[in-house]
Amino acid sequence: MNIPNRITVSRIMLIPIFMIIMLVDFNWGTMNFLGAELPVTHFVGGLIFIFASLTDWVDGYYARKYNLVTTFGKFLDPLADKLLVSAALIILVELGFAASWIVIIIISREFAVTGLRLVLAGEGEVVAAGGLGKIKTTAQILAVTTLLLHNPIFTWIGFPFADVMLYVALIFTIWSGWEYFYANRTALMASK
Repeated sequence: MNIPNRITVSRIMLIPIFMIIMLVDFNWGTMNFLGAELPVTHFVGGLIFIFASLTDWVDGYYARKYNLVTTFGKFLDPLADKLLVSAALIILVELGFAASWIVIIIISREFAVTGLRLVLAGEGEVVAAGGLGKIKTTAQILAVTTLLLHNPIFTWIGFPFADVMLYVALIFTIWSGWEYFYANRTALMASK
């Protein structure tokens, strides 16, 4: 396994740690972070989420720079993103910070695109992340981060940036999902 794929696997391994920090009541108290009052566990969980999300950029950069792009990496990298974001969104629903209907749509799209990738992989085609998919992932990460950290900075001016970003992420999630299916409609219909 090459270094970019190891970085991707490490991102997946951070998910249970992130979940434990966010869901177990460690009673570490609260803190003020850039105007937002939040439990220390949310701050630590937010930092873990940010770090795990940054590994997505690192593994992709490293794979392209050193020509280490593999079929395994093309499959595992977007899957790792989906697992990380899905875990965070489900936690945000449990904590009451995200509407369940939005999270259901986002996760449903992720399952659908992963299913499409599996069908096409069975036909010998690998579907790498496209431009809209990357924007979608960035919007989701930004929305989740600001929700985990209780809308930092924007709390001072009373603007619900985190909630707005969640809707932006929802729009790009739907749009990029439609793009994947539309772009691969011929191959999907021809699959046996």
